[in-house]
Amino acid sequence: MAAKKAPAKKAPAKKTAAKRSVAAKKAPATKRATTARTTTAAKKAPTTKRATAARKTAAAKKAPARKTTAAQKTTAAKKAPARKAPARGAAATKAAPRATAGGGAAASTGGAMRTGPGTSRSALSSQVISSLMDQPERPGRSLVTSNHEVIQRWARERGAKPATIAGTEREGRVGVLTFNIPGYRESSRIREITWDDWFHTFDLRRLNLIYQEQLRDGRQSNFFRTESPDREDG
Repeated sequence: MAAKKAPAKKAPAKKTAAKRSVAAKKAPATKRATTARTTTAAKKAPTTKRATAARKTAAAKKAPARKTTAAQKTTAAKKAPARKAPARGAAATKAAPRATAGGGAAASTGGAMRTGPGTSRSALSSQVISSLMDQPERPGRSLVTSNHEVIQRWARERGAKPATIAGTEREGRVGVLTFNIPGYRESSRIREITWDDWFHTFDLRRLNLIYQEQLRDGRQSNFFRTESPDREDG
């Protein structure tokens, strides 16, 4: 009898089919996972956009506050009062307060001429010297001052000493003020005093010193006299 042919092995075919079936089943899962990730990203995107928009809105709301601050500064600058320039010349002199004891008048007038109802024409026509920086306009010019430093310099250049005239004292107070200048207006009645006493009396009485630096020919001048703008007897 003829031998029967062995049937072909179908097992491998079944295994291959099984593998294909498993792969087919896995494919949709992978697609679903990818789709899920895509959906999640899509959902997150609007949230990010909303957050960014919210930040921009907040920044936009803050901007007007800065403008308001700038407006307030401008308003404050407009409300600030303008500083008044200090008075000069004759106006400053007229506004100067009256002298007080202790020499305060020299500081209040700034060394300029003191004025009052008894101010003489010679004082008004004189050049005001209010500091050591001021210089006569020309030789022979009549000058007027109440500045202590100017007066002391003028006296020092002439060897003059602060003095008073004996017999003019009143109730123990210093009498008429003058200078003891060697070789000029010498008198036995002249009594020297200290600069402190001289200037204390000078300021207390609101006096001016009318004087000259030079004669018209350029020589040194010793001319001087004290004058009160409140009375005629200085």
